[in-house]
Amino acid sequence: MSEVISNAAGQRLDVADPKVAMTATTMGGSPYQVLGVVMQTLAIKMRARQAIYSESGSLSWMADGITMNTNMGGGLGGLFKRAVSGESLFLVDYTAERDDALIAFSSEVPGKIIPINLAQGQSIIAQKDAFLTAEKTVNMTISFSRKLGAGLFGGEGFILQKFDGPGTLFTALDGEVVEYTLAPGERLKVDTGHVAMFEPTVGYDIEMVKGFKNVLFGGEGLFFATLTGPGRIWLQTMPLSKLAGALIKYLPRPRSSG
Repeated sequence: MSEVISNAAGQRLDVADPKVAMTATTMGGSPYQVLGVVMQTLAIKMRARQAIYSESGSLSWMADGITMNTNMGGGLGGLFKRAVSGESLFLVDYTAERDDALIAFSSEVPGKIIPINLAQGQSIIAQKDAFLTAEKTVNMTISFSRKLGAGLFGGEGFILQKFDGPGTLFTALDGEVVEYTLAPGERLKVDTGHVAMFEPTVGYDIEMVKGFKNVLFGGEGLFFATLTGPGRIWLQTMPLSKLAGALIKYLPRPRSSG
């Protein structure tokens, strides 16, 4: 069914609203909607005195009645870890001064915005670009793969973020999302860019691709992320790194003056 757009000359322009993919309420009591199908936006109507946070540069729009506070998020230690990981150096807190104060965050590439309600003591681990925003009660820390040598060349899979409840966390994942439940001892080897999230019970490591010909001609990169059960994992089908690699061949290249 095609969208209906009213655009009679001399009259107001009415554009159809985007599809509402989800309507729910955060654990802190703020109603929210996930809008759109391909390029999604999270719109939250914050309760008075409620606070959420995101990385700097993530905000899409907000109404009056919300104060911003840019900070180091964990002091110098947190600032150093984010600098090493390549993430934004600062976090921004948004605090509502009144009820129903609107604020919105959007995904950067086609994909899915996933809300996660974390209970007290419950945690989730995600790749470094997954974080969109979270209630202030959710604690975020940055962790690294045990194998430093592999991690330095392992791309997205090396840097991980851990989120501890209680509170609602929103992640933005690339492409579609595929979920697997791994039995105890069951392993899955994944291209590092496809790892989106996993439960803390899942063992995580990085290993080098075996075989000289596989390394040189396999075209799959030098490293795999190895996920070992028990626990659930979520994989993303279109990592931003692969999308960029597919597009770069079509970008214009400077011509030599000769």
